[in-house]
Amino acid sequence: MRTFSLKLRGLFNKLSVRTQTSNGDDVVTDNNAAQDNSTSAGLIRSLAALVLLIVFTSVAIGQTSITALNFQRVGTGLARPVFATSAPGDSDSLFVLEQHAGTIQRIDLSTGTRSTFATLPSGTLSTRNEQGLLGLAFHPDYQTNGRYYLNYTDAGGDTRVREYTRQSPTQGSPTATRDILSIDQPFSNHNAGWIGFGPDNYLYIATGDGGSGNDPGNNSQTISNNLLGKILRVDVDSDDFPGDASRNYSIPASNPFVGQTGDDEIYAYGLRNPYRCSFDRVTNDLWVGDVGQNAREEIDIITAGSSGQNFGWRIREGTLGPAVPGAVDPVYQYTRGSGDNQGFSVTGGYVYRGSIPELDGHYFFADFVSNRLWSFQFNQDDQANFDGTNFTDFRDWTDRIENGLAGEEAGVIANISSFGEDSEGNLLVVSLFGDIFQLNSATMLGDVNLDGGVDFFDIPAFISVLMAGGFQAEADTDQNGQINFGDIPPFIDLLISQ
Repeated sequence: MRTFSLKLRGLFNKLSVRTQTSNGDDVVTDNNAAQDNSTSAGLIRSLAALVLLIVFTSVAIGQTSITALNFQRVGTGLARPVFATSAPGDSDSLFVLEQHAGTIQRIDLSTGTRSTFATLPSGTLSTRNEQGLLGLAFHPDYQTNGRYYLNYTDAGGDTRVREYTRQSPTQGSPTATRDILSIDQPFSNHNAGWIGFGPDNYLYIATGDGGSGNDPGNNSQTISNNLLGKILRVDVDSDDFPGDASRNYSIPASNPFVGQTGDDEIYAYGLRNPYRCSFDRVTNDLWVGDVGQNAREEIDIITAGSSGQNFGWRIREGTLGPAVPGAVDPVYQYTRGSGDNQGFSVTGGYVYRGSIPELDGHYFFADFVSNRLWSFQFNQDDQANFDGTNFTDFRDWTDRIENGLAGEEAGVIANISSFGEDSEGNLLVVSLFGDIFQLNSATMLGDVNLDGGVDFFDIPAFISVLMAGGFQAEADTDQNGQINFGDIPPFIDLLISQ
């Protein structure tokens, strides 16, 4: 296939470097000069290279190149939003947490209007920087039972996970139905906050190491009588503790420490502040963004069907520190600093499973401080080989973001406090400044007919743009800001497998 591509490019070169003078003499010219007369025989010959492609309908389509991500702002004017998600069975709504207001806002995606779904009573929350309303999860059977769960720090600074029942599809409840669990917090920071239901219908809860710095209580490595610095897993549909009103859950029998030393609720441990986590809706892997101390920000994976991982903190930070027998290193890590691939506080994200095929399988994440947005694909290494380099196709999207609106109407994608998914798996980005953005499309080189892919149906559209002398970003395949003959060879490369 590579040979075929080279032959077509050679044909293009032979045809496009010659044009005719007014008296019919052939002269050698450059591509831009040939473009000056769109009706010349030279242009027709040049385009013949493209027309020849049409007859090769069995040629495989090569990889495409996305040059920009196109976001649409779907919510604004929010007060310190820290999470956005959809509810099972409700594809028209997003639910957004306002951290210190203690409010769940509901955004109607069909109209763009916003309404208050529920507000916690005044005095419920502690509201220092990392405290407040931090996590929301809807029960898998929410459409039937109306149950949802909140994770917040109470007025005393301790973690509370509580169950609520909606009053209607558009109205939640300010009053909890019952407590699920509570955790004493020794300091005001490192509260983690994410909660989510897994594919097994169990509730997963991410907890930080208790705060201060360097985990002074060694909470993350202590697995008995200590739920800090962990991923917990509980079953909220039954109760192993009927005599304890503060513990309304049961222990899944497959949790790794059942029947042995260690708290039964623990699913994984050795984490510092796993503030944002997510399940891949295709593979069921659990992705964890763990905020570092001074040297490394890390992305960890708990692959589907596995459990009991020790991610090493506080003995190790990323891949730094002495070896810990059996500990699991991250699949990706980055250093602290202000460089292109650096930052100071990771915000874990999601594996993209939305409507843009080329991004399928890319894990999106960001740094809250440096405002950088990245993605990569997991290379499927075995857990025993995790070393911080277990990825392919790393991309920095920071300078390739488009909003589709101008000025103040566009909003600013910065201080990314969280990611989310809508009901269709489309990526949401949450800015602490008060905006929610949805990734709707991408500018893809070669996709001139804008159908979401690069194939032979783009050839007529490409020829049309080329002959019209206008500009379209998808047709500017050499990315020089102009549409001319120089775009033909890279367009051919986009059509043909490499």
